[in-house]
Amino acid sequence: MTYNSWPVPQFLVRVMLGLTFLAVLLSSCGSTKELNYMQGSFDTTKLSQAKIIDPIIQKGDILSIIVYSDNPDATKIYNQPLITTSSSSGSGVDAGGSTLIAGSSPTSGGYLVDEKGNIEFQGLGLIHVDSLTRSTLRDTLNERLKPFLTNPYYNIRIVNRRYTMLGEIGKPGIYSIPGDQINLFEALGLAGDLTFYGRRDNVLFIRETNGKRQFARLDLRKPEILVSPYFYLQQNDIIIIEANKKKIVANDQTTLRDVSLVATAISVFAIIYSIFRN
Repeated sequence: MTYNSWPVPQFLVRVMLGLTFLAVLLSSCGSTKELNYMQGSFDTTKLSQAKIIDPIIQKGDILSIIVYSDNPDATKIYNQPLITTSSSSGSGVDAGGSTLIAGSSPTSGGYLVDEKGNIEFQGLGLIHVDSLTRSTLRDTLNERLKPFLTNPYYNIRIVNRRYTMLGEIGKPGIYSIPGDQINLFEALGLAGDLTFYGRRDNVLFIRETNGKRQFARLDLRKPEILVSPYFYLQQNDIIIIEANKKKIVANDQTTLRDVSLVATAISVFAIIYSIFRN
């Protein structure tokens, strides 16, 4: 018993061969050099010095300011009441004159920098702090408090410092800045690093300073990133990682795979139909 065969249309064969060749060609594109950070030689004279920038206070910041001096009783009126969480019995008095519970971690409510750049400071009243660094704020407090305190000194922190990571990053989101400083590579590490599809040569930075936005594009493949003014993050920095060509290729390959599956299904149907048509 013989069957009359109906040949598969030639255009379907050409489509299948063309799609296979294109998929192989696209998958071979690219280089691992695109994924490496800080490539090339290092100018140690230029890059060895780490320039730490004192954070600039901005509207909307929350400041934790604790005043200390040689006289805790006199200092007490210039400190906000501390909120403590008890973990054991016993108590004491800190250098600022506030009562502490043993085993607790003291924190204050903080001073919110209002829309005019001012804070209402405990015991002193209104102080303009917008665009000041912590060092200059210390000088301002010294000028106001030295007539009343002996050897005053201060612990000043911006407690709501944060940055935003978007785009081709492992864990996009808003992150708090731990401690006083965080550099770009530490920030990338906390956010899960760039994905395979993230462009390392064109990272977009958006920074607000004194009410104005600044824009910069950084190449993470160059050692000179270490001396960029954007290497150390500041309050409210936005970092956007763009997709590279591999992401476009991957999307195209997904489309090609879907088209190839459809073409294969049509070919199988044509073969079965040619066998059983008679």
